Amino acid sequence: MQSNELRKVGLKATLPRLKILEVLQDNRADHLSAEDVYRRLLDHNEDIGLATIYRVLSQFEEAGLVTRHHFEDGHALFELDQGPHDHLICVKCGRIEEFFDDEIQKRQKNVAEQSGFDLSKHTLVLYGDCQTTNCQNKSADNE
Repeated sequence: MQSNELRKVGLKATLPRLKILEVLQDNRADHLSAEDVYRRLLDHNEDIGLATIYRVLSQFEEAGLVTRHHFEDGHALFELDQGPHDHLICVKCGRIEEFFDDEIQKRQKNVAEQSGFDLSKHTLVLYGDCQTTNCQNKSADNE
């Protein structure tokens, strides 16, 4: 996303916004906390304070650029808005896997309509134990 795209959603293309957006784009497969963004910026010698990161992530959320999730552990995690999808989360290692199933999407919309709701957004999170052999996320303590 270029600076002109930030302006399209009503945000000025400041250096902190561009750097934070770059981190999110470079880590599309991940769900990052503000602290994760902060650490990745520090790894690239970028000096952007944590308070600024929280503020920018909130601005991005309000502009529809990112989605904020509060999974079971309660921490806010952010991802670039990539349209409707759902999540599988391993209760042992914390791995988050995104998935899209057209039938599930249709069913959720039907359930909402049958209950008199016009669905604007939704979250479906399935929790389980991933069966990944040699999972990099599992520590010896979690097994």
